[in-house]
Amino acid sequence: MSDELKKCREKIDAIDDRMLKLVSERAALAHTIGSLKNGGPIYRPEREAQVLRRLLAQNPGPLSDEAVTAIFRTVMSNCRALEKELCVAFLGPLGTYSEEAASKQFGGLSNPVQCASIDEVFRAVEAGKADYGVVPVENSTEGAIGRTLDLLLQSALNICGEIELPVHHNLLSRQTDRYSIRKVYSHAQSLAQCHEWLNQNLAGVEREAVASNSEAARLAAENEGVAAIASRRAGELFGLSLLAESIEDDPRNTTRFLVLATHDVAASGRDKTSLAMATRNVPGAVVKLLAPLAENGVSMTKLESRPSYTGLWEYVFFVDIEGHRNDGKVARALAELEKHAAFIKVLGSYPIAVI
Repeated sequence: MSDELKKCREKIDAIDDRMLKLVSERAALAHTIGSLKNGGPIYRPEREAQVLRRLLAQNPGPLSDEAVTAIFRTVMSNCRALEKELCVAFLGPLGTYSEEAASKQFGGLSNPVQCASIDEVFRAVEAGKADYGVVPVENSTEGAIGRTLDLLLQSALNICGEIELPVHHNLLSRQTDRYSIRKVYSHAQSLAQCHEWLNQNLAGVEREAVASNSEAARLAAENEGVAAIASRRAGELFGLSLLAESIEDDPRNTTRFLVLATHDVAASGRDKTSLAMATRNVPGAVVKLLAPLAENGVSMTKLESRPSYTGLWEYVFFVDIEGHRNDGKVARALAELEKHAAFIKVLGSYPIAVI
């Protein structure tokens, strides 16, 4: 071993020693703060968002912003666990993108609650079987997840956070080459997101939609000549070979997830508020409904409509706006909306997703 290499390793050892001491000091302070909350929520999305934004603003490199957030989310997760290990529900089984999103947001999952459906995620949090739930709400390629929107309308749960997960699909199989594949399994949305790649590379091969990408990986592991479109983690869980990676048609393919809770979230400084509202079916009603946002300088970032199920051709509008519900201009806009809307429900105010 060269003297230079030995000196570098000794410096790393010394840094590791200091890091361990500092992390331990942080954990002790976090534990003290927990005892001062007097029973308040252990997970504070607004505070964690503020911490991450401050650190990213100072990040000198060479670590990427994604790496820095992953490291500090893990630190914060382990500090939280000194008070309580959070139960987080998501659309299972293990190996789904929902699990990946939940793990990203919470810095790992020590107590995961795997659910068979989006409905079950809502029920788990409502019944107290899980502290938080993570559900998909929209994909940049395929659009909104209708079932999630419908359940948000019915449920008393609040949105307390959002996660943006870049989704990279992979072709996985027991086979060692894709030319022996005779059938491909995946979730319907994943098949749609890889439609052109499949046409070009597996033309004529049968495709079948299943409940989840993880289920597709299980089927691929149990059957010859079968492949799954799923995450790398699903491939690792089921011992599958990676035949092709990042096969999604749009390399920017991203799925947005929501974090569900029974409590509200305070303002973080960079927030989003989600609403559901309806108006009477008369000419110009939607324009009048949205006018208070423009009049109060509130930016709308999303508008989605869903059937209201209360009458033919009647709709509920799902709207995302910038700002927290307690911000002055947002509060004024909401007060005006109350006057014009036939129905309005604030689904939650929460920090805008951090990388």
